[in-house]
Amino acid sequence: MAVRLGCVGEDGVDFEPFEAFLTADETTDWFRAWTGNGELSGDDFRVFGQDGTGGYAAFWLIRPGRALVEQPVVFLGSEGETGVVARNLGAFLWLLADGFGPWEATTSYEPAPDWIPHPNRELTAVAEQFAPLHRAAAVLLIEQATREFPDFDDTIMELCR
Repeated sequence: MAVRLGCVGEDGVDFEPFEAFLTADETTDWFRAWTGNGELSGDDFRVFGQDGTGGYAAFWLIRPGRALVEQPVVFLGSEGETGVVARNLGAFLWLLADGFGPWEATTSYEPAPDWIPHPNRELTAVAEQFAPLHRAAAVLLIEQATREFPDFDDTIMELCR
């Protein structure tokens, strides 16, 4: 999926998917640096993209025995922001279609003053094709994810040194 990287105030979604997941070693190196905890591995995450700030979007492997697309999508920002942005890949596709990148979904309670989400027809077509049953407004999708995983931020902060 090609997502146009946009800047605050421009028409576009601030998200850039990678061509492949970060490797296990790359994920571990990044997660150790991000948390300051050299004892951790990145095994609980599959990093698949980033936003313009350098923050990562990843699947959080918290649902044992479930497919990757059924795992929640989380954001770990370059400035320490954390959040579960979508309950699964289908919901994440609808966030993108609604004009929300992972940072905007995580910080939707305090968006940049001049930021306005711009729904994207091309991303809507992708979401309709691959996730028609997950269609909902971005605000509802973010609320559902936050409600299902209210302790994500605390869980991650406990790992930080």
